Amino acid sequence: MRHGFVKVAAVTPKVKVADTIYNKEQICAGIKEASGAGAKVIVFPELCISGYTCGDLFLQERLLVSCKEALAQIAAYTKGIDALIFVGVPMEREGKLYNTAAAIHDGEVLCFIPKTFIPSYGEFYETRHFAPGNKEAVIFSFQGEQVPFGTHILLEAEGMEGLVAGCEICEDIWAPDAPGISHALAGATLLVNLSVSNETIGKDAYREMLVKSSSGKLIAGYVYCSGGEGESTQDLVFGGHDIIAENGTVLAQSKRFESQIVYGDIDVSRLRMERRRMNTFACDTRRGYVVIPFSMQKEETSLTRTFPAMPFVPSDINERARRCEEILSIQAMGLKKRYEHTGCRKAVIGVSGGLDSTLALLVTVRTFDLLKIERKNIIAVTMPCFGTTDRTYDNACRLAKALGATLKEVDIKEAVLIHFKEIGQSPEKHDVTYENGQARERTQVLMDIANQEGGMVVGTGDLSELALGWATYNGDHMSMYGVNAGVPKTLVRHLVQYYADTCGNAELTQLLTDVLDTPVSPELLPPVDGVIAQKTEDLVGPYELHDFFLYYMLRCGFEPSKIFRIAKQSFAGQYGEEEILKWMKVFYKRFFSQQFKRSCLPDGPKVGSVALSPRGDLRMPSDACVRVWMEQVEELSTSKA
Repeated sequence: MRHGFVKVAAVTPKVKVADTIYNKEQICAGIKEASGAGAKVIVFPELCISGYTCGDLFLQERLLVSCKEALAQIAAYTKGIDALIFVGVPMEREGKLYNTAAAIHDGEVLCFIPKTFIPSYGEFYETRHFAPGNKEAVIFSFQGEQVPFGTHILLEAEGMEGLVAGCEICEDIWAPDAPGISHALAGATLLVNLSVSNETIGKDAYREMLVKSSSGKLIAGYVYCSGGEGESTQDLVFGGHDIIAENGTVLAQSKRFESQIVYGDIDVSRLRMERRRMNTFACDTRRGYVVIPFSMQKEETSLTRTFPAMPFVPSDINERARRCEEILSIQAMGLKKRYEHTGCRKAVIGVSGGLDSTLALLVTVRTFDLLKIERKNIIAVTMPCFGTTDRTYDNACRLAKALGATLKEVDIKEAVLIHFKEIGQSPEKHDVTYENGQARERTQVLMDIANQEGGMVVGTGDLSELALGWATYNGDHMSMYGVNAGVPKTLVRHLVQYYADTCGNAELTQLLTDVLDTPVSPELLPPVDGVIAQKTEDLVGPYELHDFFLYYMLRCGFEPSKIFRIAKQSFAGQYGEEEILKWMKVFYKRFFSQQFKRSCLPDGPKVGSVALSPRGDLRMPSDACVRVWMEQVEELSTSKA
């Protein structure tokens, strides 16, 4: 469970109704296979030792005795197996029959957890045989051992920090007051559900929705294991629909109508971080609960789950289009409110022919269309200087005209040279002063034109640049409203591409396509043979890596070693380990050292779950120290040397 990952398994074996010997053998085979694959929590279906569809055979003494015998043999089989196992079995206590989950570990039955909600509607008639489970755990004798019996039981792993399991059975998740709610509030990070759910048209989608929503609202891992092949089809068919979810996301699920094992890697440390972050998740005390500790070795979990290399960008093309439309609407509506509030009727935007300024211009056009303000009131200012290339200059001019904005050109070379002379800066010295002098001159021009026109400067800087501090303080860092402040660089590209694909204007599509093909650059150094000489990603690193680091650090709370581990997997064949570590060092150093720039950001709309506004998501001091993060990165570098 290094880095908080624990492998779980949902095992749906083929069963024979009332054949406890056959079922025991299938369960043991499933335990062997799942534990051999590294699963530390293994869940079987409801009443899998007997079969769920036994009907009145549940009232037969012989069946109940054989179930006890099979359970004892299954428990004995697990001796030496380092896994927590849940098996469904009918169990009699004080003259009543209960539908229970037996929790087994290393040869012992740790407890029995009975089903709370017993359905007797539609096709179900469980109350004919089973009684509702008792909440408060009582002592129950099984095979000469005294074990707890009740719904309010949690199983806590020693050696795997944060792994606490709670159990519910089938109908329990469908009930409005599901036991999993109190389990989670008492500290359970993993919920298991032993089920046998019959198939009807559309039920699989509803079942998936229940598991996703339960794991999401309870900020928990959820393993749902349902019975399938072998159950009686006298009146019903069971599909063996197994689902593994984490915090609202399905990690894995089975194909229905097949007996199989489904695996998932639950990230317990992320769940704990989410609960710490969400102060509305008010963990209750464990009052009324019995907590059963069990030992488990802490091992490296072999990961089967994947982590998207571009976590901000949906992989599905239809979902990506929907996301792009939504983000453009959020950006435009944010800017629209600012214009309505101020009564302003003009916008001033510095256009460079690059991606960020293009997106800001497109958003402003959408805003003015919503406000029914003529697009000519958008003043697109191109400010050529030492690093401007013909390609970007032409694209900036053509783009402004194609969108109906008013194009204004201000050549800032002379003004910058005068300023350099005043401060004693040699134009031949291409240092940070040379670069930032141009950026600040451009911002001054934009602000002054905004004053002339009674307009507002619309900022172009994006989320990734803010994370890295890749902006000139009091230069492009400043505006009157930053429409791109919540959009990471990897997503900016897709937003512009979406606009190009949907605008219905061939000329505009061609222009936007060429902007997309242009290298990302601030164009502050002179070009070489007319070609951009200063490429941002050569200097600061690939934005796809930085966006990856940013997402998993801020959104998920991952430590550097964990981010490095999943980055190796996500970027295999694209970036080597040394290159990932090189840019990871850059990311952490810049993220911490550049917070002072984010502490005085202009207003701008939040569009996703990661945001850097000092008034919203990131309350971080400007002088926070990066040492403990960098120590781990340096350790990783040393181990790879």
